[in-house]
Amino acid sequence: MSEAVVKLEQFIAEKTPHLVATANAEMVMLAQEDNELAAILANSHLVVPDGAGVVWAARHQGYNTIVERVAGYDLAQNLLLEASQKGYRVFMFGSQPDIVAKAKAVALARYPGLCIVGTRHGFFTADDEPAIVQTITAAKPDILLAALGVPRQEKWLAKNLERLSVPVCMGVGGTFDVMAGAVKRAPVWMQRTSLEWLFRLLCQPKRAIRMLALPRFALKVILGKKD
Repeated sequence: MSEAVVKLEQFIAEKTPHLVATANAEMVMLAQEDNELAAILANSHLVVPDGAGVVWAARHQGYNTIVERVAGYDLAQNLLLEASQKGYRVFMFGSQPDIVAKAKAVALARYPGLCIVGTRHGFFTADDEPAIVQTITAAKPDILLAALGVPRQEKWLAKNLERLSVPVCMGVGGTFDVMAGAVKRAPVWMQRTSLEWLFRLLCQPKRAIRMLALPRFALKVILGKKD
């Protein structure tokens, strides 16, 4: 986590656009079938292991430099803390209007001194995109947190990366929902024992179909397929 935060701060110092992805097992399996997403992950400036399964898979295949899970939610909170202390400008984009508004309020209360230069909900059409990009660029953020869901957020950020010209563009999935209190996060003991997926399934049974990616992911790793 500490190394990831340092890397993001380097991106901010460079003042050039960077794409950051938080990949869990579901995203990795989706990328097996979605060539556009696979290309985005391959060309992102930083991909962090957002999931114990990805950490396990990396170690299983000999990549011992990945030492811990870097959850997207936690990375976003660490980044917001650094932003509040160092004056980085933040734009929050995505989720429902009331959710992003509540997430902003929570962030401002949690991180005194934080500068949030704009928010925008995640409901839009292709015709709205130029105006959204213009709104974000006019706000001149250092950090853009996009909560549009996977793979929509990754594809939107990749498509608009150069036009946005934001140093750190990161997809954060359900981060705003958790911050706003609309979705509960697993207890710490479940996070530490790699059972956060089970908590999500119990809280949101409709995720069952998506969770089928986990055993498929594990089987693919065990069989040694690195593609």
